[in-house]
Amino acid sequence: MKIEVKNVSKEFKKVVVLHDVNVTFEEGKIYGLVGRNGSGKSVFLKMLCGFYTPTSGEILYDGINFIKEKTFPSDTRALIEKPDFISDLTGYENLELLAQIQGKIGKEEIVEVLKKLHLEKDMDKKFSKYSLGMKQKLGIAQVLMEDPKVMILDEPFNGIEDETVEELRDWLLEEKKRGKIIVLATHIKDDIAKIVDELYKFNGETMTKVSLEK
Repeated sequence: MKIEVKNVSKEFKKVVVLHDVNVTFEEGKIYGLVGRNGSGKSVFLKMLCGFYTPTSGEILYDGINFIKEKTFPSDTRALIEKPDFISDLTGYENLELLAQIQGKIGKEEIVEVLKKLHLEKDMDKKFSKYSLGMKQKLGIAQVLMEDPKVMILDEPFNGIEDETVEELRDWLLEEKKRGKIIVLATHIKDDIAKIVDELYKFNGETMTKVSLEK
């Protein structure tokens, strides 16, 4: 699996958000994207997922331009910005509803990922009653539960207790070994610097590779 971003730019009402971005994401690596809020990270992630169309340039998944094919990238799951679920459903019911779309997993796999994120005790609580950290964990759970080849996580550790953050970092490193493409975006470099293979910074319309100090 390989994702190629070629000369991608994005404008909204003639305001340039990103200009001439070029990057390649390869399997078996974790990529970090850093930048202040409003720097274009989330816009870039939404283009990777097909939620936004580039103003120019192209994004290829294994050589396929999914936008021209009028589809979405396959085997890709993402958490971008704040998790959004159905308020009146429980945490488990929300994941079950999503799982029914693909029909790839059942109750056992859903409960397993909830346990991984220490949400099993709250799986029968309505989403509207979840704290910020619990909502974030449920958002991560929906990314993990179907074992996708590409995982995209925006501010993944927001509101989550330190112990679980460390467990998630370890888990992401294990998933990397299994050949996944993992893209993590944050405005706090230290959240991800120790686990990423490549780091890119968003700064005034551009995205540039920066050195890693490990």
